[in-house]
Amino acid sequence: MESHEVIRNALSKAHVKEVAEKMGVSLSLVYKWGEGADPKSGSGTSNPLDRVHDLYENTQDDHLIQWLCNKADGYFVKNPPTNKKPGREVMPATQEIVQQFADLLSAISHAASDNSISVAESGHIRHEWDELKRLTERFVKWCEVGDFVHLADDLKVNRSSGSKL
Repeated sequence: MESHEVIRNALSKAHVKEVAEKMGVSLSLVYKWGEGADPKSGSGTSNPLDRVHDLYENTQDDHLIQWLCNKADGYFVKNPPTNKKPGREVMPATQEIVQQFADLLSAISHAASDNSISVAESGHIRHEWDELKRLTERFVKWCEVGDFVHLADDLKVNRSSGSKL
């Protein structure tokens, strides 16, 4: 789906005039965002989705997308590369997920041990939860395509650097 189609669909569920007023832009500009740009005639305009995409493409910084997902009460998980090759075992990857889950439970248990959870402790719990979600999503994606080469390589790299996925 093209960006202008996404915007047009979103606008069909909202009051366009209110959207324009709240954003401080003209009503015609909001409508133009919902039109496809035609490079030959010069019609249409760069919409906010295209601009965010351009910013991401030029920086390759996943934090831009993560921020946007957080603002929508979500979480961004990048699709892993795939290269289906036989010969890798699934067990190390599953053990890594179990360990990450144990780390999450440990963070929760430690934080709740005094019957209160501080801001720092909740931040640590959030970090462990996000890591578990990310690791598990990558694992599921690799399972779907039967690619454990990248997962095993990631585990090896992250173990040697002392960091977690």
